Amino acid sequence: MKIILMFKKDTYLLGVLMGIFLPVMFYGFLFLINLLILNIFDLNFIIKQSTLQLISIFINLFPVRYYFVNLKYEKTGRGILFITFVYLVFYFLVLYN
Repeated sequence: MKIILMFKKDTYLLGVLMGIFLPVMFYGFLFLINLLILNIFDLNFIIKQSTLQLISIFINLFPVRYYFVNLKYEKTGRGILFITFVYLVFYFLVLYN
C-alpha cells in the first residue's frame, strides 16, 4: 500500500527515477525473452541490440501519458520526459558514432 502511494507524488525526482529504471528493467526483460526464444526454438534470428534499446526507451511514453493526462502531475511527467530525451540523444550519438 505504501509503495502505491509513493507513485502518487508530483516530484521531479520520482519522474527521473521512473524514467531511468523503467527502460532498464524493460530492456533486461526483452533481452531475457530474446535469449529464451533463441535457446528454446534454436532460431538464428536475434533481435538487434539497437532495436531492443529503442523499444526500451519507447516504454517511457506510457507513464508520461499517465502522469500528464490522467493524474495531472506535471513535475513527474516532465522528469520522465527529460530522461527519455536524454536516452534518445545518447542512443543516437552512440548509434551514429
